[in-house]
Amino acid sequence: MAYEERKRWMFFGLPFTFTKYMVEEDMITINSGLLHTHENDCYMYKVQDVELEISFGERLFGLGTVVCYTGDTTHPKLLLEHIKNAKEIKNYILKESEEARRKRRTLNTLDIGSTSLDD
Repeated sequence: MAYEERKRWMFFGLPFTFTKYMVEEDMITINSGLLHTHENDCYMYKVQDVELEISFGERLFGLGTVVCYTGDTTHPKLLLEHIKNAKEIKNYILKESEEARRKRRTLNTLDIGSTSLDD
């Protein structure tokens, strides 16, 4: 299952922007711009954590913002702004990113602050 969604205006949730998000099982792609277009991809296995933010205005119009914290150098904080079905997409990204890491046998390590404190 893949998702294709457009960034929307906060005003009535209308899709009058030129930003398109495509979430597939192995990659997240953001296309933006009209005359000067920009495409950015992030492999799903690089997504480390996902967060859902819903402001009051977004709640009024059934929108949300999905924040993906990634190991990607160009977009360490990937924003899928003002999209419909935000909670469903967030859950999909969480599930597929874990599956992609498992398939690639990628170890996700955390820095737990193991540096010594010399006072």
